[in-house]
Amino acid sequence: MRRRRPWPRSRPAWRLVADGGRLGIDWGKARIGVAASNRGTRFAYPVETIAVNGGELGRLAELVAEYEPGIIYVGLPLTLKGERSFAAEFVIQQAGLLAARVPGVPIRLVDERLSTAGASRSLGSVGRSQRRQRSVIDQAAAVEILQRALDLEASGASAGTALGEETE
Repeated sequence: MRRRRPWPRSRPAWRLVADGGRLGIDWGKARIGVAASNRGTRFAYPVETIAVNGGELGRLAELVAEYEPGIIYVGLPLTLKGERSFAAEFVIQQAGLLAARVPGVPIRLVDERLSTAGASRSLGSVGRSQRRQRSVIDQAAAVEILQRALDLEASGASAGTALGEETE
């Protein structure tokens, strides 16, 4: 009996490299939200919030080893006009440091405008107070970032920009 390929013949070669799950990261100055999706699924779910205390890159590298993602999507906080902010420069720098820790895993920067605001609205609609949201708001924002990227992938579009290819 012939073995079937796990992917269609018409699938682009670059997609074969990224067949693992996905990680989404909402990188902040105080906390980092992390979300994931399993291989073959199109749904993002929260993983954890990491405190920025000097050990965050090590913890992110551990999560990459644990989840074995095909791609990591990092939210890029552009201004409402679509321009880079100081926060965006910080995120690009941190994503570069993460890339050095996890060679071989592509990192793509995804426009995250309003993701935290959307996550806050979603949590508020399920009865979470502002104070209780703090512990999960970054995870919820990471879920929004990753879900947006997964939806773009599902439509056949490229999600985000490869780290190092972003424009000024």
